[in-house]
Amino acid sequence: MMSTRLPLWLRFFLLLGVVVFAAGAGLLAYRYYTRPATLTLAVGSIDGEAAKAMSAIASELVSTNAPVRLKVIDSGTALEAANAFSAGKVDLAVVRGDVGDLSQAQAVVVVSHMVVLIIAPPGSSIDSIDGLKGHTVGVVGGVPNAKIVDVLTREYDLASAKVVFKNLALTDVRQAIQSKQVSALLVVIPLAEKYLSLVRGFFQLDHKKVPVLISIESAAAIAEAERSFESFDVPKGTLRGSPPVPEDDLTTLRTSLYLVAHKKLGTDLVTHLTQAIMSVRRNLLREQPIFAQITAPSTDQDAYLPLHPGAAAVYNSTTQSFMDEYGNWIYLTPMVLGGAATMLAAAWKFLGIGNRATEGPLDSLYALGRRIRKVEAEAELSDIEEEIDGILKAERAKSAAGDESAVDDATLNVVAHRLESLIHDRRTLIAKRPAVASAA
Repeated sequence: MMSTRLPLWLRFFLLLGVVVFAAGAGLLAYRYYTRPATLTLAVGSIDGEAAKAMSAIASELVSTNAPVRLKVIDSGTALEAANAFSAGKVDLAVVRGDVGDLSQAQAVVVVSHMVVLIIAPPGSSIDSIDGLKGHTVGVVGGVPNAKIVDVLTREYDLASAKVVFKNLALTDVRQAIQSKQVSALLVVIPLAEKYLSLVRGFFQLDHKKVPVLISIESAAAIAEAERSFESFDVPKGTLRGSPPVPEDDLTTLRTSLYLVAHKKLGTDLVTHLTQAIMSVRRNLLREQPIFAQITAPSTDQDAYLPLHPGAAAVYNSTTQSFMDEYGNWIYLTPMVLGGAATMLAAAWKFLGIGNRATEGPLDSLYALGRRIRKVEAEAELSDIEEEIDGILKAERAKSAAGDESAVDDATLNVVAHRLESLIHDRRTLIAKRPAVASAA
């Protein structure tokens, strides 16, 4: 009823407004649903390179339009990054397996492996841990290496041997060696050229002067007691090729640098993150070869750091199948299309387009009323009366047959009476016209 009272142009603009509003709301909902998730990531290292590396990954995620983005927070050191993570201040962190509280951490990727190197300067007589007795060892990076110092002290009873460990900032290492404040260095680094060059720079080296790498022979026993470490053999010539340093494969300790996520982080979110990182890693290898060290963590049930279920889905190839991922869309699409068809039909009806082609008996009777007022001859009125009789007869036949669409008799009688009055008045008017013309 309302659509018949409003003009067509107003109905059109009302409908257009509804369509624009619905389209805008749908677009906003779609943008909200498909927007990339941003996760905060704490990272820290004594040289700041860890933050730069993760920032490069974050930039690549943006350029590849990945569904997950990273907000990198440089915490300064690995310990501070671990503390920020354990305090719940960030979603992710790059942490060493031997540093900080990792009770809420689950592994996503192994960023790198950190190798423990004990190095004596060129010309030193120290060639074993026992030879450190009574000497001072400079610990490069300081506090984050406290657990390694503690483990070595207990395993080799270095406290009784009066071995002193002194924390050194990166900028103070060379001065400490040259002034003989320390007799050896303990560093924990990835075996990548960037960091090996850094270590070489601590010493004044030439062809004859080579540093001495000291083996940790009890590495296997330490790894058995401390699961954050593993025994590792440094390949011959790793620090220097000619003459080779070490001269042969050297046993030491190794820990891993993990990208970890909170247990509370959603499985699908971490799956997308893992897939994105492993993908952009390939793109970054040419610029920073250290990204080649990004690997999958251990998938064993008894791994030191449990694997996040979202990452496990990637490494175990148990990500969602086509039907798992798109089953809901397949199910909902027919419903959405049906709803759209219903709305289009309602809009068409609201506009009133095409209604005349299916007008009812009352519409036909009302149209006859307009014709009666314009009739000029008695014969036309007779024809109209026959049409009225035909419509009334057809409607009464439908009513008798039980057709629910038939107009009730009371309504028909009212309309018919109205039309009869109009016909009577028009006949009277037509009959008077000749007399008026004669008088003139």
